[in-house]
Amino acid sequence: MEPAAAGRPEERGPPRDAGGKLTNGGRQPEQEGWQDAKAFYDNLSPQKKPKLPKPQNAITIAVSSRALFRMEEEEKIYSEQGVEAYVKYQLDHENEPFLPGAAFPFVKALEAVNAQLRELYPDSEELFDIVLMTNNHAQVGVRLINTINHYNLFIERFCMTGGNSPIGYLKAYHTNLYLSSDCEKVSEAIEAGIAAATIFSPNKDVQVSDSQLRVAFDGDAVLFSDESEQIVKAHGLDKFFEHEKTYENKPLAQGPLKGFLEALGKLQKKFYSKGLRLECPIRTYLVTARSAASSGARALKTLRSWGLETDEALFLAGAPKGPLLEKIRPHIFFDDQMFHVEGATELGTIAAHVPYGVAQRYKRVAQGKQAQRGK
Repeated sequence: MEPAAAGRPEERGPPRDAGGKLTNGGRQPEQEGWQDAKAFYDNLSPQKKPKLPKPQNAITIAVSSRALFRMEEEEKIYSEQGVEAYVKYQLDHENEPFLPGAAFPFVKALEAVNAQLRELYPDSEELFDIVLMTNNHAQVGVRLINTINHYNLFIERFCMTGGNSPIGYLKAYHTNLYLSSDCEKVSEAIEAGIAAATIFSPNKDVQVSDSQLRVAFDGDAVLFSDESEQIVKAHGLDKFFEHEKTYENKPLAQGPLKGFLEALGKLQKKFYSKGLRLECPIRTYLVTARSAASSGARALKTLRSWGLETDEALFLAGAPKGPLLEKIRPHIFFDDQMFHVEGATELGTIAAHVPYGVAQRYKRVAQGKQAQRGK
């Protein structure tokens, strides 16, 4: 017999009983050892990332890098020194994480909802899926990845287009909502039939909920079409009230974000079916300039006709929205009119502008007249 190698016990084979059969239930010791080692290292390893849902099953939220992170310094270098200096700066600083941007609390809240859904429905793929959608150069991706890992975000899908517009990829990613700080790209997305908004940072920091996703929507030209708003612009409030009373039982046509509210509602029902209506981690709000008595019924009946609802409905009759939003503290508020967006951000609300409907046309006309006066 050859001597055993130094430092290693002689290999004698698996233990057998007197009849020559394997002991330990017929399993090889190395098999047992491998299983024990695997269990040991599984416990030692960092928490595994959850399974990524298939895009066709998920609620896909596409977010631009400048919406998710603060990149003002980098944008200044790009505009003043050009793309080569910009890329070099990003490479030189790729181990320095970006600071959180306007969309960051919203994305964190989406991931918190996902965590609760996975506990209740381990095999379900009806989850939020966040996609980073940016026209950044691919080399900048390392810094973005490092930043995402620094904040423990679960973002696995990236689209980096190297200077080209990413809008053409939104449908391929089954996008339910696109958030960007670039108003031109948002307008492109809206024109392509994709729910989109330009997100703005608030003027002051306000603490938002860690345990409940709160989303606030304007009604006309956001959840609903702009048909009623057209009456206001063309004929004034009295005709608008008369029109809404006449057509109270006729549902409004859908607006650009109706589908996103619908997606939120589907997830809410998954919690309701588990008896968690009061503890649901998603809460939605309708915050509208409509008057309740004069024009509120049509808005609520329209939602009902779609099989949708919001948890709260606030009819302000033309009063400023900012003070109420300050009390709600939503992770995001959507409105089609910039003066409502600005009023919200002044009081600490993260707000997003939806460039849809007649208000945008009036805005462009006003800008054109101002430009003519400046010549």
